[in-house]
Amino acid sequence: MTNPSIYSTLVRIDPAGDRQILSISSAQTFFNQVFRELFDVDNLSHKEIQLRLLDLSKDTSEDTRNKAQRCLLCFISWEIEKVCLNLAKQFGRIGGFTSRDLLPYVLDDDGKLHSKNSYKCYSLEILQSFNIHQSSLSSWTNRKVKQHPALNKFLLECGIYLLSDWAILNDTQPKQLERILSQFHSLTITEIQQSKWLLSSYHGVYRAQRLKQRKAKTSKCQPPTIEQLQQISYKLNNLSQGKYRVAADNLMSKLQLLAAYLREYRIHIRGGSLARESIDATDRNNVDYLESANNSDTEAENQTREFLKLYRPQFLECLDNALATVTETRFNKLQGKDYIKAKKFITALKLFHCQGLSMTKIAKRIEMKAQFQVTRLLKLKEFRADVNQEILLMLKTRVLELAKKYYSLAKLQALESQIHIALTEQVSNVIAEAEVESAGSRTNSNRSRFASRLCEYLDLREK
Repeated sequence: MTNPSIYSTLVRIDPAGDRQILSISSAQTFFNQVFRELFDVDNLSHKEIQLRLLDLSKDTSEDTRNKAQRCLLCFISWEIEKVCLNLAKQFGRIGGFTSRDLLPYVLDDDGKLHSKNSYKCYSLEILQSFNIHQSSLSSWTNRKVKQHPALNKFLLECGIYLLSDWAILNDTQPKQLERILSQFHSLTITEIQQSKWLLSSYHGVYRAQRLKQRKAKTSKCQPPTIEQLQQISYKLNNLSQGKYRVAADNLMSKLQLLAAYLREYRIHIRGGSLARESIDATDRNNVDYLESANNSDTEAENQTREFLKLYRPQFLECLDNALATVTETRFNKLQGKDYIKAKKFITALKLFHCQGLSMTKIAKRIEMKAQFQVTRLLKLKEFRADVNQEILLMLKTRVLELAKKYYSLAKLQALESQIHIALTEQVSNVIAEAEVESAGSRTNSNRSRFASRLCEYLDLREK
């Protein structure tokens, strides 16, 4: 349901820097006049309302043009605030800022009916560059706010670079990559060559398909699909002549790691406050790198040991919670459609991971006709992907909270991307263990951590 009042009320910043809602009576009167014949205006979509207002903003009457424009600018002000609130929610704790710090850069509308000679606020720039046939006004506002030069400069100073991983990879050339990884990150020749193969394979599939299929310049880079990851994996194997193989299931984390290296470099060259060193100058690829810190400072070593002592139980707890959450979510979804099928799901999960039975044997035990029906019921790849996502969300928050005891806020801001890389790598290793285990034999003695913790949960669930 549409709220018509957002077309006649303006979100603005007063001289003291406080948020203020300004009701514009002329805009409200005009809006009511335009849509007075519609008794269900609340049920109109924003696109329908905006199409009408955009038409009127081109009217021969200057008064009509200005009032129609004012209604649209009011809507944009609410969208600008929404973008700033989301940025603060997503990055504020890491960057040390709030939406109050962001709004003055982009929310400078005074609420007047603008003429050609009046001050051109940023909302008006957004409106004048908008094409309703290419995107929605909400998504266009989102994009333009994130492109605002002064806002981006502020975010960079806080160590935040807004471009997506996929956009960063798209516009990085292999020669640039070699220079960045060698001179800025000091990676080995082998690591650099593997990264070049990975980037070239990504370009050959993802970027090539995007350039070919993209219909509008406003389209946003989305994460690679499962099919694209499989194609990239195949291309990578061919390009490296089998010297560098990465399974499609593990490819996402490799691409994100590469993008994180590039993001760190871009923040640095743009003057952002991102430190060059990782936590205690150790390996970036695993949280366990803290164990091998070559630091002569006894106090630092003690802090590292204390951190790891607290971290390991947190990891297992997050793994347990993620397994429980995903299992119950899947069970409840199935139960809503078919209770018997939901019970079979739990039984099949236990028979596969805890007793090591094949899909064919499980089919007979749960009275299904064929093994492919069990495969469809379990959807193990999807199950593992959900656990992967869930544990990362939980673990990242907890690790950052733990790290606050040992590192300053400024250093945490610099280390945030590296912590994310490390956690992603460790969680990916747990999932990879489960994938290897699923493809081979499974016994109680060689269970992966994933299977062991899942079986413990399934046992508790029955008690």
